[in-house]
Amino acid sequence: MPDPISWGLVWPYYLAALALGYLLGSIPFGLLITRMAGQGDIRAIGSGNIGTTNVLRTGRKSLAALTLLGDMLKGTAAVLLAARFGGPDTAVIAGVGAFLGHLFPVWLRFKGGKGVATYIGILIGLYWPAALAFAAIWIVVALAFRYSSLSALVASLVMPLLLWAVFNRVQIAEVSALLTVLLWIMHRENIARLLSGREGKIGQKG
Repeated sequence: MPDPISWGLVWPYYLAALALGYLLGSIPFGLLITRMAGQGDIRAIGSGNIGTTNVLRTGRKSLAALTLLGDMLKGTAAVLLAARFGGPDTAVIAGVGAFLGHLFPVWLRFKGGKGVATYIGILIGLYWPAALAFAAIWIVVALAFRYSSLSALVASLVMPLLLWAVFNRVQIAEVSALLTVLLWIMHRENIARLLSGREGKIGQKG
């Protein structure tokens, strides 16, 4: 954290990074891609979410893959752009902004996705081995239980611990912990359905 003298010099960069991240993160790729493909409004399908898992419920795997890629890349782009022009602290702030933009996009009345793909994209930009670890954990849990939400919850819960204890990336671990808390909050309905046995499995149409 900068000292009081330098704070006045850097806060405009931090604010710009947060705004840049938010604007990139708020691009609703799931909604745009499904509409352009003639699938209508994804918010009227399945869970009503604009993320990859719900797009998969259209039966169009290619659309789900494009949504996943878009939601990841906007997180990565926010981090890398901010790092290029402002440094590592600015990159972290831009990543948080991208995550908030995805969760609460102004264009959709602040009702966005749940942040899993964007979380991975942010990790790619900040420290790519962590993104690989997240994806690996997600895949293992998904293959074992077939629940996308459970996979995301487990991977996100483990990630701050890995970043701190294994990768020794303390600052990124702190950011990851914040993203994990937000991700769990956004998955609160999924958690309730998992506990009651009503959660839909991967590939299941809604």
